[in-house]
Amino acid sequence: MSGLRHVAMFIWAEGTTTGQQEEVAARLGELPRIIPQIREYSVGADAGINPSSYDFVLVADFADRDDYLAYRDHPAHREVVDRFVTPIVASRAAIQYEL
Repeated sequence: MSGLRHVAMFIWAEGTTTGQQEEVAARLGELPRIIPQIREYSVGADAGINPSSYDFVLVADFADRDDYLAYRDHPAHREVVDRFVTPIVASRAAIQYEL
């Protein structure tokens, strides 16, 4: 195994503002500077090409399962999820797989 990838996709709740979406992207984007276990990290809004796509995605790479778990449970990550993501998410899908 050369690493572990975490992918999370979100559909925003009806009424979610552009400002709220931008805040989520900004807050998540700060995490690589805070959580040393993150190897690669990207977030982005859907490009709007296909009608049934999710609204937002996060892709994060880690050296191994333990590093992913450290990220998942890190207080800074939990705060972003609890304060900024969860209140505006209608649906979420996630997967972790070995690279």
